[in-house]
Parts: sequence; structure tokens; C-alpha cells
Amino acid sequence: MAKENKAVITLFGATGDLAQRKLYPSLFNLYQKGYLAEHFALLGTSRRPVSDEEFQAMVEKSISGIDEVQAGNAQAFAKHFFYQSHDVTKPEHYEVLKERLEKLDEQFETEGNRLFYMSMAPQFFGTIALNLKKQALLTDDGFNRLVIEKPFGRDFASAKALNDELSQTFKEDQIFRIDHYLGKEMIQNIEALRFGNTIIESLWNNRYIDNIQVTLSEKLGVEERAGYYDHSGALRDMVQNHIMQVVAQLAMEQPVAFTDSDVRVEKIKALRSLRLYTPSEAASNFVRGQYDAGADNPDYRHEDGVDPQSNTETFVAAKLMFDNYRWSGVPFYVRTGKKLADKFTRIDVVFRKPLIDIFANPRMASEQSLKSNVLTIYVEPQSGFALRVNAKTAGQGFQTEPVDLEYMQNDSSKKEAPEPYERLFHDALEGNHTNFASWSEIAYAWKFVDVVRKLWDIEEPQFPNYTPGTMGPAASDELLARDGRAWVYNLNH
Repeated sequence: MAKENKAVITLFGATGDLAQRKLYPSLFNLYQKGYLAEHFALLGTSRRPVSDEEFQAMVEKSISGIDEVQAGNAQAFAKHFFYQSHDVTKPEHYEVLKERLEKLDEQFETEGNRLFYMSMAPQFFGTIALNLKKQALLTDDGFNRLVIEKPFGRDFASAKALNDELSQTFKEDQIFRIDHYLGKEMIQNIEALRFGNTIIESLWNNRYIDNIQVTLSEKLGVEERAGYYDHSGALRDMVQNHIMQVVAQLAMEQPVAFTDSDVRVEKIKALRSLRLYTPSEAASNFVRGQYDAGADNPDYRHEDGVDPQSNTETFVAAKLMFDNYRWSGVPFYVRTGKKLADKFTRIDVVFRKPLIDIFANPRMASEQSLKSNVLTIYVEPQSGFALRVNAKTAGQGFQTEPVDLEYMQNDSSKKEAPEPYERLFHDALEGNHTNFASWSEIAYAWKFVDVVRKLWDIEEPQFPNYTPGTMGPAASDELLARDGRAWVYNLNH
């Protein structure tokens, strides 16, 4: 039976796109499953004036597309939502918020538990946190937790300044930094696959693994995010957070126990061992790209809202190295980009070939009959695993061919899996940090990325340099070819 979570949630940015597309449907899923019931309320805020009734109608509309939505449940759920027009820069407005929160706490018997969710521009995070403390919106009886959306800074210096601001009001164990990739079912399966299977964990080291590849591919361009994206780029938007978090899970040691504190300790250790490149090393180990015009679409520089002279990268590929006993000598290749061949996320673990290929044809010395074993974790849109092994082909003679042993989640399994924001909302209400980034993780990621960003800011790139519908610029393939390797997924795959 689901355990009910009691809390008043204050949502800053309640009329925004993220709230309506992701947050309200996720909360409704928790309500349908009993994790939220009678003892919760949400107070939405933004600048625009909206009545409680209008806000509740907005919430009902946002969940109308969910399968099997019952009108009665939707209405009952929406009755827990209230609204207060609010200017986050004006201290007197927090006095009104305080009064409403106290009334909601009493009305819904939430025992003083408060969760503050910031879904708005990061420059206001510090202002809000400081006013929550100064105007006494934090309670002494229940928990006080802060959930913040990315981006968390633009570099290490700005991220540290932001963290210092938040730390004046909230302790580290009260701060939940959202990275929705950590809420994905198959990303969470990394720990289960590694630490729940002796056959996998015993091979999870440089003696047996040749390289690891992480691909986050997007088929669309910048779309309506051009204004944000042109000031961010793929390095900040995808590598510094999503990719670094995935890589940390792949590289970390086994935690003492599967608790949020123990998992965080090991992720931090892994990121500490990530080799910080010099500018010259960054130049040779990082590739950037910007998409050209396609058959029906303009190039990046001619997208609406993009600077015509923009050097913002829409593609990044990189080689990462960890200087520790487990991973010494094993490259982690990562890539992400827009306007690529398809939309998918996958992880390919490439194992070393046997030292001696007894099946090789002695008359054809250059022929390699055995292929590398590859463990693939399909994150999206497919969800599952595949292990590529060598087997004998049917028929006369003795030749080998690669075959895949696969497990893929079916539609019913996918339906049972919580959406990322649903899972992360639940974890924040429970106080579970396992799937949230700690400040130390963010700090190490920014220090690593900053070297690359500073280099790219002073070098003039040759953009555009890749065609939509491909897997990025030729330099991405050359990055691996230089090491005698290749991407497991390519257009001929």
C-alpha cells in the first residue's frame, strides 16, 4: 500500500510550460497511486493574476490527456491547488505567502511539511531562498525542502555563487537539484545491472572493458528553445549535467549500501578521479559541431531567435578518462547533438576481444572473425538491454557471427514505470537524494567542462560542419578512429 506524503508545495513559476506539461501530470499520477491523498496542497505563484478557480481549471486541463483520467478524481485532485500572484523580488509579498501557507497547512493537516519548488529563471533562486528565511516561511515542526530546476550556473564560479546563496537558507540535505535523466527507468537500472549481477560486476573494469560509449541523440533542432539554447549550447545543456551524471553512475565503485548518502559518496569519488584536461588536451579530446541546413529546414544560425553569427555548438563528442585503478586506460566516449539521425539514448559497453582468436582463418591473416562483445543499455525510446556475443553460424564449416541476447520492456512494463518527474517528486517528498545531484558532483562537473568552454570561447570554429540526419561531424568519428575504435551505433548499424 502506498505511503501518503503530507506537505504543502509552493511552486514558483506555476503558470509556466514545464509545470503544465510535466509537473501537474506527475503529481496527479502520485495522487492516483495514493502517494498524495487528502493531506497535501499546492500553492502556485507567478506574476500574473489568476484566481484559485482559474488555476484549478488550468491544472485539470493539464492532466486531461492522461490515460484513464476519471473526471471525479481530476476535480478532487485540483481542489488541492491554490494560487497567489507574487513578485519574488518584493519582501512584502512573502508575508501574504506566509499567511496562505499557514492556512493551507492547517486546512490540509500537513504537519508543517513544506516543499518549495523553483521552476523559473535561476537568477531568482537566491532571492527567493533568502526571502523564505527572512520572512519566516520555513517551519520548525515539519521538513523544509528546496527543489530547483537546471541550469545550475553557467560555469563553476556562477554555480558556486548560487550555491552559496542557497546555503544561507537551506542545508545541503534540504536541497534537491533536479536532473530528469536520473529519473529515467533504465538510468536507474544501471545500479541494478551492475551491483545485482556478479557476472556483470566482476567484468566491470579495465581488464575486460575496452571502452564505454554514451549517446544522447536528438532528431529535432532548437525549436522554441532557441532563446535559451543560444546562450547555453550542447556543452552546458547536456554534457555538464545529464551526461556527467550518467557517466558517474557507470564509473562509480559499489556503494556500501544502496542509500542516497552512500551512492553520492561513490559518485563524487568517481568524478574526483575524472582527468582534468589542459587546454591542449581538451582541444584534441573534444569535438564540437553546429548543424547545417537540411532539405526543409534552415541551418542553426538562421533559426528564429538565434544570432546569425552564433558560434553556439549544437553537437559535442568527447573522450573522458578516469585516473583510478578500475578505469585506468579505458576511454569513455560521449556524444550528444541536435538534428541527428534519430532520437534515442543508449549506452554501449564494449568488451575486450579474446587475446587469441582461434577461429581466425590462417590464410586470411587480416580477417578478424570474432567481434567485440557489447552490452547495450537502451534508455529511450526503447527500454531494455542487449548483450552481443559470438556464435557459430548454421551450416557446414566453422564460422562465427555476432548475435544479440535481448530483453526489452513491453508496453505494460513501460506503463508501470513512473515518469521521471513523478519519480523525482516522490523522492523529494520522501527526502531521498539518490536521484538528485549533490553540490560536490556539480562542482566537479563544472570544473571539468570549464576548461573546454574557455578554450572554445577564444577559438573560431568552422561552422556549420554537419548535415542534419547524420550522427554529427566527421571529427566525431575521427576521435575514435584515432584510437583504433569506432562508434557502436552508426548509420549502418
